[in-house]
Amino acid sequence: MKKLFLFVLLSFAAFQGAEAKKTQKLPKVDNIIYMIGDGMGLCHVSMLQIEGKYAPTSFDRAHNVALIKSYSTNNRVTDSAAAGTALATGFKTDNGTLGMTPDGEIVESIIAKASKSGFATGLVATCYLQHATPAAFYAHVKSRNESNKISFDFMESGIDVAFGGGRKIFEKAYKESGKNYVDLLKAEGYEVLFDQKEMDGVASGKVIGLFAEENLPTLKEGRGDYLARATEKALEILTADVRADKKKGFVMMVEGSQIDYRSHANDLEGMLAEMRDFDAAIKVAMDYADAHPNTLVVVCADHETSGLAIPSNKTDFTLPESGINYSFGTSSHTGVMLPVYLYGAGAETIKGIMENSELSVALQRLIKVAE
Repeated sequence: MKKLFLFVLLSFAAFQGAEAKKTQKLPKVDNIIYMIGDGMGLCHVSMLQIEGKYAPTSFDRAHNVALIKSYSTNNRVTDSAAAGTALATGFKTDNGTLGMTPDGEIVESIIAKASKSGFATGLVATCYLQHATPAAFYAHVKSRNESNKISFDFMESGIDVAFGGGRKIFEKAYKESGKNYVDLLKAEGYEVLFDQKEMDGVASGKVIGLFAEENLPTLKEGRGDYLARATEKALEILTADVRADKKKGFVMMVEGSQIDYRSHANDLEGMLAEMRDFDAAIKVAMDYADAHPNTLVVVCADHETSGLAIPSNKTDFTLPESGINYSFGTSSHTGVMLPVYLYGAGAETIKGIMENSELSVALQRLIKVAE
């Protein structure tokens, strides 16, 4: 009898706890800056810290941290399409699929839901805008290789600000129909930019910057501080649009796209340069959050690339300095868990170990667009 009473008591307490969690008042979050380091694992961040002689990085500013599992529904090692879909929509899917479940059901991203709910929206990337991660926030295709359909989906997305590459892919998509993609974008209300310098002359309104035929140049090729500048400009435009159009706030995704490319190539110097570039963009976002208190910055990755490890050069740790080495386990993706760094409003609500899809659901709840 005592055991039965104790079981009932514990069950009731658990039920009460769950109900309290459901009804717990969420902090006010108006803006989410969702930053994804493509291919970035914990060792990438550690390398950034080590090579900076442990001077504080933007990652060190985080108010909270969590871990996410990255596997897809059909593979223990995800690709960017499946991981991007999970992070964008809250649904896991098969590798190669964007914005759809494995059985073909269309699922909406946090950006699509936010737009319908009265938020402004934005995308910034160093790759072409039809690439897997940015496309996960607006496209619905069975295969990430359906570039024409992805371009058409962008045209239907209503995203307010988008900076990246992809001119050649837009041209290809509309060439067969005899339509001019620039005219179509202008008909959708976009100011269309082709030179990064043109960003300086834009302060509000719908804007798309197509700054390369496909991907933007690497840092070695002269990309410069584009990612930080584009992030800052997108935030300026979205903020102006929120004020002018009385939007609820905004949701913006920023991708450090080419961390992944340099990691696939096992290019240590290139990886470090891309990490420093991403760190500079994170600083812009966190500084914005400091000036706009209802803003949450979320920094994470879709998967880890290269199996980077940082072993000691010696096994005798009684010596004062052993030295380190950077070694690669693969030129592909890996299946490790990934860090999430949270800064600003609501950072304390996301913690622990979770699925990558659960992170998206948590963010959707914070801005009250979860279904």
